[in-house]
Amino acid sequence: PLAKATLSNSIAGRYYQQRAIRAICESLEHGRLKALLVQATGTGKTRTAISLTELLSRCNWVKRVLFLADRTSLVLQAERAFRRFLPDCSPVNLVTNRGGEGRVFLSTYPTMMNLIDAEDSRGVKRFGVGHFDLVIIDEAHRSVYQKYGAIFAYFDSLLTGLTATPREEIDRNTYDLFDREIGLPTDEYGLDQAVNDGFLVPFRPISVPLRFPRDGISYNDLSNDEKAQWDLLDWEEDVLRSGRVDSGAINAWLFNADTVDKGLEVLMTKGCLEAGGDRLGKTVIFARKQEHAEFIRERFDYNYPHLAGKAARVIHNKVKYAQSLIDEFANPDSDLRIAISVDMLDTGIDIPEIVNLMFFKPVRSRTKFWQMVGRGTRTCKDLFGPGRDKECFWIFDLCQNLEFFLGQGGADSSAAPETLSTRLFRSRLALIDAIDQQALPSGTGMAIPTPEGHRGDLETALGLHRHTLAELLRCHVAACPVDNFLVRPHLQLVERFSRQETWRRLSLDDHQSLAATLAPLPSAYAEQQGDTDPDARRFDLLLYTLQLTLLRREPRFTRLQQQLSELAAELEARANIPQVAAELELIRDLLADEWWQDVTVPMLEEVRRRLRALVGLIETTARSPLYTNFADELGELRELDAAALLSRDEFQQFRLRARDFLRAHEDQLTMQRLRRNQPLTPADLDELQRFLLSHGVGTEQSILRAAEECNGFGLFIRALVGLDRNAAKELFAEFLADGTLTATQIRFINEIIDELTSHGVMDPARLYDPPFSDLAPTGPEGLFSEVEVDNICHLLDLIRSRAMAAQAA
Repeated sequence: PLAKATLSNSIAGRYYQQRAIRAICESLEHGRLKALLVQATGTGKTRTAISLTELLSRCNWVKRVLFLADRTSLVLQAERAFRRFLPDCSPVNLVTNRGGEGRVFLSTYPTMMNLIDAEDSRGVKRFGVGHFDLVIIDEAHRSVYQKYGAIFAYFDSLLTGLTATPREEIDRNTYDLFDREIGLPTDEYGLDQAVNDGFLVPFRPISVPLRFPRDGISYNDLSNDEKAQWDLLDWEEDVLRSGRVDSGAINAWLFNADTVDKGLEVLMTKGCLEAGGDRLGKTVIFARKQEHAEFIRERFDYNYPHLAGKAARVIHNKVKYAQSLIDEFANPDSDLRIAISVDMLDTGIDIPEIVNLMFFKPVRSRTKFWQMVGRGTRTCKDLFGPGRDKECFWIFDLCQNLEFFLGQGGADSSAAPETLSTRLFRSRLALIDAIDQQALPSGTGMAIPTPEGHRGDLETALGLHRHTLAELLRCHVAACPVDNFLVRPHLQLVERFSRQETWRRLSLDDHQSLAATLAPLPSAYAEQQGDTDPDARRFDLLLYTLQLTLLRREPRFTRLQQQLSELAAELEARANIPQVAAELELIRDLLADEWWQDVTVPMLEEVRRRLRALVGLIETTARSPLYTNFADELGELRELDAAALLSRDEFQQFRLRARDFLRAHEDQLTMQRLRRNQPLTPADLDELQRFLLSHGVGTEQSILRAAEECNGFGLFIRALVGLDRNAAKELFAEFLADGTLTATQIRFINEIIDELTSHGVMDPARLYDPPFSDLAPTGPEGLFSEVEVDNICHLLDLIRSRAMAAQAA
């Protein structure tokens, strides 16, 4: 059976990767062919994909595999991993080699969208619905929205999703795609567990309280010299009126030199250094935007001229040769130590040498925040010299992200925005519904204010307006290309709503089908009509929304009215343009309060038709960036509670705090005895409990619960800090000294020692689970004699009983 197949240790030697593969295989064997969603933290995602490819190929379940990622750099990274671990699979990167042939194809979503409908010279589609037997989705939590979800519906294949996002933060749409109950992925391996198992490293979160990014800049708080500087700057009216710049403007359009300088000073003086202690360790600075990133680089070069142009570089999607810069940054020996990133290194990049992360921008999505934190979690052996592995990494937060997630939940914003075409379709559809709601029986009155004596004219105008809107939407649907793979699954609906009679009366189900299914589909109608001016179409959307809020009597009508009046004022200022001059009377009406007193939907529709072609004449100017050098204020750095960030469960927080605290105090006498497997007395345990309580690590209730759940407080502590490796080796010295052991038997014993070193104790039943079952599929009896197996189990029981005996004593 698939669930018992052996994996190559070089590919999936880690226990959690093998566990994930087996969970997937069990789902496959039970016929749940689209129920495969794996939440794996750290480097497990790509290796899980490779292991699954190898396993299912070897079992003749799949022939061709498609691996999808949302960025070119992630596709390239996955391609290198496939070539390294599965060189015989002939991986093809469709981004760079669209005509390549092989068994494993790797692509971004847009590239695959274009290739699905592509035909060769014979008119045959290269990628039919059955071309791939397995589709693997990287970063599945954000890849199932909008048009890209159609890729998964198009291919008739097994579907596996991979994400490092915590399961409670994965959007319900992702669970729906994989037919999973909300919050229950096929397999889940969280950050806290991965850290506890030693597969990832923990972090030390440092809050950096810079005043301007937190509180903004107030004119009254500046020195006299700075006020003089302020007065010379070209502020916009809102800043001049209030005399302050809000914190949201800092690093968005106002770039203050001292703010950046103080942030860099914290990084260069408090950040983790590399092995020699002279250079900063690999660091990612998350910048707010491209101008901000460039400004950080300029200030770094100014303050550290001997490192200028070498140590710090900007990486964003408009930088030439961005992938080459990423490769240079990934090289441990390169001079490039600081990557100043704008959305390029937030997710997916696997560089184990990263030891510092600096958040120089606010992040209010919990999902994105943890993806960014994941850049530092990779383990790295001998990073600081032989035997000195990477044990943790630093987070320097200048924008209160840590406090935000400690105080409340972050709001996830993974869904891609709707296209302008979709929004126009849905606004027109909503208008039709609102007009239909006005068609009340005679004598019941209208739902909108109507001048006396004009009720009949207004009803007629609304009826004509509804007919025009319905015809626009009908033509939009009729122009959907029937051969497009996004449209093909919905041809029945397209055909139905291409008929005029269907639009005479729309049911609630009709509205839902139109809004949810047909609105996002591609249509050639706008191109056919030459209506592609985005400014005019955005003006349409504004006027349709105004009409809708008028019909529904929504309070936001006043705000939208003001927005239209501002556009009219901009047009009036361009009265010298002939097209504007021709509509000047209407434009000036919009600026008069009298015109708005008895405004109706047909009046607004006339404004839309007459002015939509003119709004493109208004020059859109982005807010010009300002560069200042006001003295910012740096407060005292504060290390926050990493446990509270990792888990919301109080007892789990106690476990995490106790683990980190005790590992930092391994030289404490009782800790030494516990780690060396020496028996402890009740007095030793009491001392250990007082030690934790006196440092505020836990409460008496949490300690009692720990003792109860783990069959004793000693076992609880041992499981947190593990067993000293030399102590574990001494216990199995007799086995290791036996010159008759095979290489596989020695590896089996070393796996036991590794488990004890990480977890402190081990149940003999674990000998029948991965990774032990990968060496001995039928159990330890397949490798050792009955006496040897009994001896192994006796040693494991001895380790446990010593800790438990301490409790009984």
